[in-house]
Amino acid sequence: MEAPVQIAASLNPHASAAPLMETPMVEIDRLSLWYGAKQALRDVSMSVPKHRVTAYIGPSGCGKSTLLRCLNRMNDLVDGVRTTGTIRIGGSDIGDPGRDVTELRKRVGMVFQKSNPFPKSIYENIAYGPRILGVKHRADLDGIVERSLRSAALWEEVQDRLGDSALGLSGGQQQRLCIGRAIAVEPDVLLMDEPCSALDPIATAKIEELMLELKNSYTIVIVTHNMQQAARVSDYTGFMLLGELVEFGVTRALFTNPRDKRTEDYITGRFG
Repeated sequence: MEAPVQIAASLNPHASAAPLMETPMVEIDRLSLWYGAKQALRDVSMSVPKHRVTAYIGPSGCGKSTLLRCLNRMNDLVDGVRTTGTIRIGGSDIGDPGRDVTELRKRVGMVFQKSNPFPKSIYENIAYGPRILGVKHRADLDGIVERSLRSAALWEEVQDRLGDSALGLSGGQQQRLCIGRAIAVEPDVLLMDEPCSALDPIATAKIEELMLELKNSYTIVIVTHNMQQAARVSDYTGFMLLGELVEFGVTRALFTNPRDKRTEDYITGRFG
C-alpha cells in the first residue's frame, strides 16, 4: 500500500473543500442488503452531492460495488436479494413498487469495470439508447452521437470511422465509448465501478480527466480500489468495511485527518 504522504500529494486541487451542505442528488437512508442469509450492507446512510465526484473505497468484499448497484437497482437481477431502507434520487424513492426500472436506469447510467461495447459500429453503440427512447431521425441521432463522443473526449479520435466496429478500439477508447453510451441518454447520475482497473496509466489519466469535466453536467459515483485515484478525482469519499460505511466526508479531510481509527489504518496501509 502506498504511503499516506503520496496520497496527500495527489489530492485533487479542484475538489470541493466545503462541508456537506451541498444540494443532494442521492440520499441513502439506513440501507441494508442481504444475499440470501449473508448480509452485505449494514445500515448505510449518506448523501451524495449534486455535480460532484463521490468515491467509495475499502478492501475487497466490503460492499462498495453492492452499494453502487443499489443506486440503479442492478441488484434486483440477483436471486435472493433483500433490502431494507430507502434510496432517493432527485427526491424520489427508487424502491417504490410502481417505479419504472427502465426509466430509473436511463436516469442512472453505469460504466463497468470491464469495457463492454456492443458488437456494433461506434455510431450504433452511442445511438442505441436514444433509438430505444424513440429518437428516429438521422439528423437528431447524428447530433447526439457527436455530442456524446465529444463529451467522452473521443470524437477527435473516431470521427472519421464511426462505421467501424467498436471492438476495434483500444481498451481505453472502449471505456470512453461506454461512458459516451451512458451519457447519450442524458442521465442525472453516472455510476462507475472500477472503470480504470483494466487500463494502463495513460488511459487511466484520460478517464480521470474526463470525470473532472463530466461532473459539471452529471453527479458521478465511483468505486475504486486505488486510493490515489479517489484522492485525485473525488470531492467526497466514503470508506467501507464489512458492509458498513465507516466514514464519509470531504476527500481532503478524510485522507489527511480521518475521524475513525479504522479509516486511518486502511489509508496508511496497516490493513486491507
